[in-house]
Amino acid sequence: MQINKVEISGIDTNKLRVLSDDEKKALLLKAKQGDKKASDELVKGNLRLVLSVIQRFANRGESMDDLFQVGCVGLIKAIRNFNTDLDIKFSTYAVPMIEGELKRYLRDFNSIRVSRSVRDTAYKAIQARDRLQNKSEKEPTAEEIAAEIGVSKSAVVIALEAVSDPISLYDPVYSDNGDTLYVMDQLGDKGGEDDWIEEISLRDQIAALSDREKKILNLRFLRGMTQTEVAKEIDISQAQVSRLEKAVLKKVKGE
Repeated sequence: MQINKVEISGIDTNKLRVLSDDEKKALLLKAKQGDKKASDELVKGNLRLVLSVIQRFANRGESMDDLFQVGCVGLIKAIRNFNTDLDIKFSTYAVPMIEGELKRYLRDFNSIRVSRSVRDTAYKAIQARDRLQNKSEKEPTAEEIAAEIGVSKSAVVIALEAVSDPISLYDPVYSDNGDTLYVMDQLGDKGGEDDWIEEISLRDQIAALSDREKKILNLRFLRGMTQTEVAKEIDISQAQVSRLEKAVLKKVKGE
């Protein structure tokens, strides 16, 4: 099914209701008291949230109908586990829960073969991580997870890595005012000065740049710093480094 199709899993997405924050709070309190009707209303009122999350998992060869249903399972778990005493929005809590359910589903159908023992360790580690996070309200360390399930830290790390999704160099990691930073932007360039000069062929053009522009190029491409490191070095934001770097490269290559 296409992502822009109006109907998904037999539901007309144009007719999905969106709850206000006050409505969510009232229904969550009722749901915590065992009101099934309130729980059903919460599910129906947050289906647009599920739809927005599953779009991040499009183009993976999976049926969008199946992903939508799996996302709904994550939504239901979020409703059951949400702590109404915390001063956070429900969507802030629900999105990671929905994503986690989708990732677990995709791991089960991963084409890369992972041994049963490693997969079992990974599932135990994931469950332990969820328990510890709900208890302490912070992300547990690998050591804490290992202690919880009685295995070594290395076994936990290996198991979780084995079932995790691969990351694309073009995956976005941060966005600020339209300037998107990708995974590849966080990687240092290990090439030397000769390689850089040869690639862009422009000693004269570089000499014509401002001092800050030359410093950014020097730190990024001669010293191999990431954009995060450059931002700290010259005391500007990472988004500004990205914007300046792109502008300088465009100017230099244009010349």
